[in-house]
Amino acid sequence: QVQLAESGGGLVQAGGSQRLSCAASGRTFSSDVMGWFRQAPGKERDFVAGIRWSGGSTFYGDSVKGRFTISRERAKITVYLQMNSLSPEDTAVYYCAAGRVRTTGQYEWNYWGQGTQVTVSS
Repeated sequence: QVQLAESGGGLVQAGGSQRLSCAASGRTFSSDVMGWFRQAPGKERDFVAGIRWSGGSTFYGDSVKGRFTISRERAKITVYLQMNSLSPEDTAVYYCAAGRVRTTGQYEWNYWGQGTQVTVSS
């Protein structure tokens, strides 16, 4: 079992920046991919960003492209989400996830963190 622990959430003003961290622990980490999702009140959970663990390639949801950057630190089994130019629409609970790549190429997210709240004030 893999445990994921997010940190770095909080209150930030519009236009500001915030960095989230997610540390993985537990049995030998063998996930292919890690990523971030978010869920605003009354809305579905949306994909934010992902990173392939071995090669480091990244991919983003359309709403955050150009503003958010995902990165990883392999030695610490930690993934980061640097969020810039934040707006109130970015207010949500942000969840870290880890998973594998299916033979079809689709991602299967098997493990989830508890989530961390990010609130952007106008």
